[in-house]
Amino acid sequence: MKCREIYREENETAAERFELSMERIGQICTEEMNDKSFEEYFHRTAKFICHIETLLKKIENDWLKTASEEELREENKALYEDILPENYDKSFANPDYAVEKLGKDYGQLLCFVYTEIRGMIVYAFEERKSDITILCELFLQLYTWFGEEIPAYEELKDIVYWYMSDYCDVKLEQRVRDMVDPEMGFARDIIMEEDLSGTRYLYLFGEYISDSELKTVEFLNTLPNAQIEKLARTFTEGYRMGFESAGIDLSKKKTVNIRYSLGFERIIKEAVRMFEEMGLQSVIYRSAVASVNKKQALKIGYYGCVANPQYEYDHRADAALYTDKAFVERKLGALRHAYDLYKDWSKVHAGPAVLEIFGEVPFAPTAKETAYTLNEKQQKIQVYYQNTAGQIVNEYIPGDERSFTIMALPVPAVGEKFAEIFEETVKINTLDYKLYEGIQQNIIHALDQGGSVHILGKGSNCTDLTINLHRLGNPEKETIFENCVADVNIPVGEVFTSPVLEGTNGILHVSEVFLNDLKYVDLKIELKDGMVSDYSCGNFDSPEKGKKYILENVLYHHDTLPIGEFAIGTNTTAYVMAEKYGIASKLPILIAEKMGPHFALGDTCYSFSEDQKIYNPDGKEIVAKDNSYSALRKEDMSKAYFNCHTDITIPYSELELIEVIHEDGSRVEIIRDGRFVLSGTEELNRPFEK
Repeated sequence: MKCREIYREENETAAERFELSMERIGQICTEEMNDKSFEEYFHRTAKFICHIETLLKKIENDWLKTASEEELREENKALYEDILPENYDKSFANPDYAVEKLGKDYGQLLCFVYTEIRGMIVYAFEERKSDITILCELFLQLYTWFGEEIPAYEELKDIVYWYMSDYCDVKLEQRVRDMVDPEMGFARDIIMEEDLSGTRYLYLFGEYISDSELKTVEFLNTLPNAQIEKLARTFTEGYRMGFESAGIDLSKKKTVNIRYSLGFERIIKEAVRMFEEMGLQSVIYRSAVASVNKKQALKIGYYGCVANPQYEYDHRADAALYTDKAFVERKLGALRHAYDLYKDWSKVHAGPAVLEIFGEVPFAPTAKETAYTLNEKQQKIQVYYQNTAGQIVNEYIPGDERSFTIMALPVPAVGEKFAEIFEETVKINTLDYKLYEGIQQNIIHALDQGGSVHILGKGSNCTDLTINLHRLGNPEKETIFENCVADVNIPVGEVFTSPVLEGTNGILHVSEVFLNDLKYVDLKIELKDGMVSDYSCGNFDSPEKGKKYILENVLYHHDTLPIGEFAIGTNTTAYVMAEKYGIASKLPILIAEKMGPHFALGDTCYSFSEDQKIYNPDGKEIVAKDNSYSALRKEDMSKAYFNCHTDITIPYSELELIEVIHEDGSRVEIIRDGRFVLSGTEELNRPFEK
């Protein structure tokens, strides 16, 4: 592997420091401390590091090539067992336990350090000895301060702060290179070179492997090559069509980023080959493990099973320990420097192709008082960082020169009828887009004649929302809504627009929804002139906790967000499938958004590419791409974008009415009582009848 050669060159500079650190840490495993209350933490963490040292030496001696699958499985369990749900109550990675044992300040800080040290697992598999060494040195520095007496908390906090500050440039450079440089092909090499007919190869990534990944591989290995190729072709053609429909020249690009969850390597292997036919090398980078590179609990990249969703959620705001204006400015400088170093690869990067999964057990997190949270000042700093970082990325990978595609497939946890659901999902992903294109054009024609759209919930759903639409200057050549077929968003089935914020008012409500793998109950969003003015959910025993939950995970610490998208989903086939198998709560937003009207909070679908001309299949130019915030890019880019986009869907079963309101007050219904009633859309009701 070329990437391992690169890592090994870096390791040479850290070899002596590594050996000295490991020798000292080996002594700590049994060394008595003056203050016994911290002894267990340092002993257990030192033993974990020694375990990593042993693993790394075995890997350097080609153990991964010679070990049996059983040996690999046992090692995988040993590495991750501490954070598994059944053991988490007694883990120093659990802020509750760490605070109970070590006190609030020390517990939170040392819990964070242990979590960072757990990143050594993947560093060992990738043979990144240098990354392991700097974490060892941090651990030793902290331990040394617990000499004869307990050090002041502020002294320990300073140590961690300066560690994060000193090494953020290294971490950012590594991350950016992993994202754009095809030579960093650790995962791609496994996918393309290992035997995928069994399950042994899964343990070579260093990610946690559960029964889900094993069963997924076993199932995919029962499918004929023709079906695997069909899925890969749908995935890669959607990507190509995205460039074609946007009028972007794909031939100028050289790399594509593939993001996926382990278990689907047969499909990914074919996708890599098909992308090569388009002239694109595949970049497959791991979801971030270092705090400085993470965005809350989101998984961006490839990853294995999430060993414990609560663990991920508990550490979503660890940056609160070290975030201040000086650190963020240093981080932004490091980000710009990193992109400048790899500007040649960045320029030819085409964007992500994402294979999502669904079917996992829905997760409703426990909000812990012991977990780090950003204070109000840090929230504003974080928003500033995300906005500025988005602008930096856009400088090196321009939004109007890139595209994407997303497709979703189920995993075995979806239910006993996994094989049937998988087959049904394949059918949904390969529906006749020409049929939908024509039906959706009828809907767009009706919408284009209106000034606003009224959406009304049914029964206990209290949605009552009016969306203000852009006005057309030349109806013969222009349109407001995009006719979305199976390209960037697979499966087919929606028409969408960027609403006019001013005049968009009302309440958006959904009884239950999953957004970025988190569950929301009775989610209510109030909009005033297109901006979020209030919000609530019923997840917790107090309204304040619900507001904080939404602020963190939907608003991403912004005081407010605009409504960036209004869409009408038309994929009734997907909806009926979800109802048939009782899996509506397990579907990803990618499919769920096609199963009713949806509304996105944050940026529009055209962020950073508003000035690019885009046309519907009928030849009309889509002109509703801006709103009053994105239009500010021409004056002050920092005020134009929010760098988030979260779709919220109302299912047909909770929908009473969608109607177009004309300037003269007349109305045309599109959906009534969860069924399409507009002339020319009758075919969309067929799945309900069946």
